[in-house]
Amino acid sequence: MRRVSRQGGRRALLGLHVATESGDPILLSQQPAQPVAPGGRRQPTEQQAPAAEQGAPTTFRMVIGGESVDAATGGRRRFRRTRAATTRTHGVRLFLMEQAPLPRSPALVAEPSAVAGLDHVVIRTPDPERATALYGARLGLDMRLDRANPAWGTRLLFFRCGDLIVEVAHDLAAGVGSGPDRLWGLSWRVPDAQATRERLQAAGLDASEVRRGRKPGTHVLTLRDGTCGVPTLLLQPSPARDDV
Repeated sequence: MRRVSRQGGRRALLGLHVATESGDPILLSQQPAQPVAPGGRRQPTEQQAPAAEQGAPTTFRMVIGGESVDAATGGRRRFRRTRAATTRTHGVRLFLMEQAPLPRSPALVAEPSAVAGLDHVVIRTPDPERATALYGARLGLDMRLDRANPAWGTRLLFFRCGDLIVEVAHDLAAGVGSGPDRLWGLSWRVPDAQATRERLQAAGLDASEVRRGRKPGTHVLTLRDGTCGVPTLLLQPSPARDDV
């Protein structure tokens, strides 16, 4: 992730003020990274994960401890994190982070049009049973729904992780395969979909018309540019939002 000082436009796009943000990416390897030179923004330290048996595949690379500093506010965040080996997560890069609870970030724009949080992360998989074993059994996420809908041509698996849903989608027509999983899209939660659309359009971005979501009571719109190639949906939840 990049420093906040370089991302003012993106913060305004989402309508969020990120109190503490990481600096340039920390590269994970089998060699400890060097601390940032004096005057830098990050002083990470690393602790090597327990050694595996010679030749045995490892799930986690190492544990990294560090501190991030927001260039705009001076806010600090201390953390420890590790990265799962991509071969063991079937092509999706997963980081696990330990940190103290953070205060709610103040909005940079009017609350109804600001992004309130990340609602869904969508992953496409050629093998839904393999994905179930990873996200349910290995990572311990709570599976809330497993639904195949021939009308959509898709089997959908929903896993809850805090207030986030990890949605795993499988193309029924393609059948089961052995290829990698991949990130398919992000769904951001907003209080008012129409107000959000008007703000994005005023900023010169291509946002679709607001439409009814598949889930009763929800409203959604698609953001077509400024997303770094990631399919992006903005979702106004149902007033009676349930656990799925």
